[in-house]
Amino acid sequence: MAEPIPVSERLKKSPRPMREQGAKERVKNFGEVPLGYTAEDAVYEAQRCLQCKSPSCASGCPAEVNISAFIQKIVDEDFAGAYLEILKNNSLPAVCGRVCPQEEQCQKRCIYVKKGKPIAVGKLERFVADWARKNDVRDKPPAVKNGKRVAIVGSGPAGFTCASDLARKGYDVTIFEALHKLGGVLNYGIPEFRLPKEIVDWEVNKARDLGVKLVTDFVVGLTRSVDELAEEFDAIFLSNGAGAPKFMQIPGENLNDVYSANEFLTRSNLMKSYRFPEFDTPIKVGEKVAVIGAGNVAMDSARMALRLGAKEVHIVYRRTREEAPAREEEVVHAEEEGVILDFLTLPVKVLGDDKGNVTGMECIRMKLGEPDESGRRKPVPIEKSNFVIKADMVIDAIGTMANPLVARSATGVKTNQWGYFEVDEKTCATSREGIFAGGDIVRGSATVISAIGDGKKAAKSIDSYLSRGGSLRKAPKPSIC
Repeated sequence: MAEPIPVSERLKKSPRPMREQGAKERVKNFGEVPLGYTAEDAVYEAQRCLQCKSPSCASGCPAEVNISAFIQKIVDEDFAGAYLEILKNNSLPAVCGRVCPQEEQCQKRCIYVKKGKPIAVGKLERFVADWARKNDVRDKPPAVKNGKRVAIVGSGPAGFTCASDLARKGYDVTIFEALHKLGGVLNYGIPEFRLPKEIVDWEVNKARDLGVKLVTDFVVGLTRSVDELAEEFDAIFLSNGAGAPKFMQIPGENLNDVYSANEFLTRSNLMKSYRFPEFDTPIKVGEKVAVIGAGNVAMDSARMALRLGAKEVHIVYRRTREEAPAREEEVVHAEEEGVILDFLTLPVKVLGDDKGNVTGMECIRMKLGEPDESGRRKPVPIEKSNFVIKADMVIDAIGTMANPLVARSATGVKTNQWGYFEVDEKTCATSREGIFAGGDIVRGSATVISAIGDGKKAAKSIDSYLSRGGSLRKAPKPSIC
């Protein structure tokens, strides 16, 4: 172990920034924007950690990673040990180190946050995972198979985590994925410049190493129903995500070149339209693009449009910058790349020509009024402030909702008024014995690390259920009515 560094010396150290591609260069390519820590950077940043006796950072991690323990291993330059420490609680560190909002979770609880310089937990996690990938560090082998079978619906972060945790315990696990590529939203929803596909593929292949069966092009609800899977498997975890797009429901949204962010990003990411004609998935991108919304998906869409050739891109959001749901890092990157941020602006109509093509978007200026039920000040339209943003393409990025396909095929599994599965918060159990659910299909659109937390919780509950002798194949079939 390294010699302990006096607290006084640690307190003097400033945070180590991560190198990035310059804005003028990166907007012309799909390479990752942050370039990662070197080993020297990682050790330096890790040395800043005070190794608190009662660390509060871990309480901000939905996956319950022992943050101080893995950071200490970085200080000791035991990078393999640091990676294996993270794997005890998080099966996707290379992903989480890139896309999780650590500034609102673990880093927000860091004692340094009062001084404005919390430990860069996410950057350290990314470094450790990347080092493990390059040096072929492997997870411990799974336990001997116990003969019990579990089906996972969806291969996103919740499903992947649940599958990996159960496989380590000896369960025979099968993941069913509707698309041709595994990874769920990690593959189709997050651009290459934020999460390279080779990283997602590496994480997915770790499940193969654990013995998880991976089945693609299998649409649960069409290929086979949940009820049919219940006849074959002892337990089922529903983690099919919330992939149905939302629209503003304003006039003109049926015009040509109005996309949902789902379609736009899926074509660009999963179907590699950005490499047309090498990949035969063309995508039309306008010269002037308006993106509605200000979450990470909106920023991704705007930045993707620039890389695909748009000359001018607007982010249009009815609230202020401070209330934008996107990570501050993503907003800054978008702004650096030339995205125009139109805050306190509400779209009211998409405009078009006589051929049905988009020509612009009519908007109205907003101001903040009294707080609404969420506690935030409600945006209120300013009378006679209508104006037009010229655009030949509009992307709706205001969120997603539950696709009812899986739920319709799951007799006795209750959903709420929005179509999301109702579960016990402590166990992820649904209303039907032996069926559990988690991730976005329960929470709505949420973070990757929250989905990972659900996957871990569900795995523990499924293990407990099956260890007690429970089994879907033995359980009474629910009434249809």
